[in-house]
Amino acid sequence: MSKRGVPAPPVEKPRGGRARAVSELVPDIGRAAFRRFGFVQSAVVSRWAEIVGARYAGVSAPESIRFPHGQRSGGTLNLVVRGAHAPMMQHIAPEIIERVNRFFGYDAVAKLQFRQGDVPAPAPRKAPPSLKPVPVELGASLRTIADPELKAVLEALAMGVAATRGTPQVGTTEE
Repeated sequence: MSKRGVPAPPVEKPRGGRARAVSELVPDIGRAAFRRFGFVQSAVVSRWAEIVGARYAGVSAPESIRFPHGQRSGGTLNLVVRGAHAPMMQHIAPEIIERVNRFFGYDAVAKLQFRQGDVPAPAPRKAPPSLKPVPVELGASLRTIADPELKAVLEALAMGVAATRGTPQVGTTEE
């Protein structure tokens, strides 16, 4: 309070941290949503066709992974399977478990649980980027990358960085 009995205006505290780009926030939002529905790694959903193959991905979709309390291994993968394909999927369950665990890199899944239902049609994947040779000025480090999508993204990033001259100018307008 001031001497006249009038309350003093509240003092604004400076905000901490730096401004973050939306692209930095999106993975956190997606990660929280996937974890809420039982997915530790969202790539299981987006790369399901690569994990189990196009044939099985066309008739099944991962729903959630449930782990025993306090653990990140020995979980149960819940799959939605289209109608009459459930017996076939039960028959190849050990192979699916092996492929999912190979994807994770450890024994994350110990058993499968099936639920019959509608499986959305897998989204058509675009063709991988052209496999043109890596320019010599980018170095040999990109040549050893086997995944064509990752390689293309890293090449584009390297080309963008190489094309930048001087300090970046953000939002400058000439009047």
